[in-house]
Amino acid sequence: MSSSPSRESLPYRDCVGIAVFNATGNVFLGHRKSEGDPDQSAKKGFAWQMPQGGIDDGEDPLRAALRELHEETNMTSVSLLAEAPEWIYYDLPDDLLGVGFKGKYRGQRQRWFAFAFTGDEKEINVETPGGGKFKAEFNAWRWERLSRTPSLIVPFKRDAYEKVAEAFFDIPQRFAHA
Repeated sequence: MSSSPSRESLPYRDCVGIAVFNATGNVFLGHRKSEGDPDQSAKKGFAWQMPQGGIDDGEDPLRAALRELHEETNMTSVSLLAEAPEWIYYDLPDDLLGVGFKGKYRGQRQRWFAFAFTGDEKEINVETPGGGKFKAEFNAWRWERLSRTPSLIVPFKRDAYEKVAEAFFDIPQRFAHA
């Protein structure tokens, strides 16, 4: 009989999260592809999320954010607006512990960055990012109000998205007054 590792014995995975705002103050959301989705969240209607990904060993978090954004969306035309003041954590639910993240992590510790999208929307390509150089993680995308994002994310990440929305709450108003 195999036993799952205890939650406390597993570390958090260091990651970045990226909130990209368009000229009207809405934030980019990608629709996650459902393959490799152990909890089937995409099929339960919680497939939307902002880009995110791991920080490589020795990599600066801001560089990681720009790299992950390009790898997932093809976007490079962005300007830094803000960084969340602290790490934002989430834990995997019990049924995914020992399964998600290849069983190596209890959840994620994320540095979140907010960027303004300064390019043309034709630059955004989630189906073949980098001209097909990177594996597609999304199959669709849209712009959405930041305040709505917690209700669109898989439930175990909802608290983290509420903290992201709180950290960047003033950004949409900046665009309204620009």
